[in-house]
This record gives sequence, C-alpha cells and structure tokens, in this order.
Amino acid sequence: MLNLDRLRTLDALARHGSVSGAAEGLHVTTSAVSQQLTKLEREVGQRLLVKHGRGVRLTDAGRLLAEHAARILSQVELAQSDLEAQRGQVVGELRLSAFPTAARGLFPTALAALRAEHPALRLRSCELEPEYGIRGVVRGDLDLAVVLDWYNKPMPLPDGLVKASILEDPADVALPVGHPLAGREEVDLAEFAEDEWITWGEGEFCHEWLMFTLRSKGIEPTLSHRAAETHTQLGLVAAGLGVCVVPLLGRHPMPPGVVTVPLRQRVRRHVYVVWRVDADRRPSIRAAVRALRAAGKRVAGQADVPPRAAPASGSPTT
Repeated sequence: MLNLDRLRTLDALARHGSVSGAAEGLHVTTSAVSQQLTKLEREVGQRLLVKHGRGVRLTDAGRLLAEHAARILSQVELAQSDLEAQRGQVVGELRLSAFPTAARGLFPTALAALRAEHPALRLRSCELEPEYGIRGVVRGDLDLAVVLDWYNKPMPLPDGLVKASILEDPADVALPVGHPLAGREEVDLAEFAEDEWITWGEGEFCHEWLMFTLRSKGIEPTLSHRAAETHTQLGLVAAGLGVCVVPLLGRHPMPPGVVTVPLRQRVRRHVYVVWRVDADRRPSIRAAVRALRAAGKRVAGQADVPPRAAPASGSPTT
C-alpha cells in the first residue's frame, strides 16, 4: 500500500522542484522530506530521485509516480469535500491569503463574521501579493486567496481554479492639497507627465500595471518612491513628494493634506477570490466566499459617501 503522506511529499517535491521548497510548502523540515522520500523508494522498490548539481531531480519512475500522486491527492480532496458537503457543517481549518489592502479592508470584517457564525472553523490568514496567493492555492498551501487584476491588465489564472467576484474597486489619483490639479472634478493620466510618481515595489503586479498604463498614455514616469502599503504611499503624497494611484479598498482613513481626484478613464481593480475546483463543494469554502462578498459590499457602499479630501489639520476623516 502506498502511504498517502509520502505521496503528498513526492507531489510537493514535483511541484516545488526542490527538497527545501517541498519542506517549506509542507511546513516540515528538509530532513523530514528526505526521510519520507527514502521510505517511499523502499516501498516501491525503485529510485525516485537522483542527485542533480546541488539538488535532486525525479527519475522516470519518480515522475510517473508523481503524476499518479497528484491525481490521487486530488481525489482525496474531492472525497473530503463531498463528505463535508454531505455533513453540511462548516468545520475544520481554512487557510486564506489576501494582498495587503484586501487583508486590511476585507479580512477584519469577513473573518470576524465567519468566526461568529461558525465557531468550529479554525481560520489562518496571511498577507500575500496576488501571484503568490494564487501559487499557494495551486500548491495546496492555501485554501483560498483574495487576488486582483486591473480593468486593462488581467491576472493569468491557472487551470483547476474557481473564482468569485468580491468587489469592483475604483481607483483615483491622490495629490497633495497644493497640487495645481487638486481642485479638478476629474483628471487624465496624461496631465501627470511631469509629476513624480509613488508606486509599488519593483516586479509587483500593481507596479507593472501602473508602468503599462502610463506608458500606454505616452508617459515615461519619474519614479521617486516605492511602498507596498497604500497608507505609506499616501503619507508620502501628504508630504508633497509625489502623486499615486489609490484604490478605494484600504484607503480610509485618509491622511490630512491629501486630495483624491477621479480619473476620466474610470480606472478599476477587479477583486476576487480563488480556490481549487476539487474543493468547490466544501461548506467552509462557500461560507468564506459569502463572508468576503458581504465585506466587499460594505466597502463598495463607501464609494459614494467619503469626502475626497482630508482636512489639512486636525483629525483625519474616516
């Protein structure tokens, strides 16, 4: 009989490409991975790994068994999902990730509602950029990931995942209150050709979107500052150090001295949640999606009510 835990270890090695990657994905030590694979080789009576440089690679037998392992583990997850669905109870552990502004803007409301409604459900959450969240769901390290793409730049989604829309997140330009365009009803990106820009980190999906969008308008931007978090970017704007694109999600409270002006192009992010298709029937997945959608509606309801400018002094608006 093939041991399921050892098949899971082999599958992790095939997906991550290294013993250290498999150990990280399974949250065990590298020696534990090596021991499991050594035992699996003894069980099947064949070499599954060979040394390759400083690492290892799968043999033909290893690749063959890893393909079967992926299918077996998928069927096991389907069986668990069906049993949970048949029982109809929201129980067990649910591992979620979200990009930073969604973790701050959606998770407190959604996860608190889940815990109150389903006290037997154990929740584990973390902040991850969208591409890493998707990768975690594909690998099985996460059950759900809240991710995003932009109106003009979709996020590639691998096969085997299901998604549900959470929020259409409008984005404006954030300006210092003394900026010449601060009093406008709307602006065009081309009007910021000479401004300094505050953006996300190099290589992040949102940064790549901003470069793609500005360059499509004939702007080669001056990038003065980088910050992963919206509120760090807004703090730099408040200090008069540049302008930035600021989505609604995670924007509040606005710091003093910042004005947001809508873009004529009506820029929006699409925020959605993804999970594996073989876990689709799990009641915990469905409960989490409902809670995230309810939190998204609450955020969307703020779109019509908050002021576009924070006062130059005193307490920030909420």
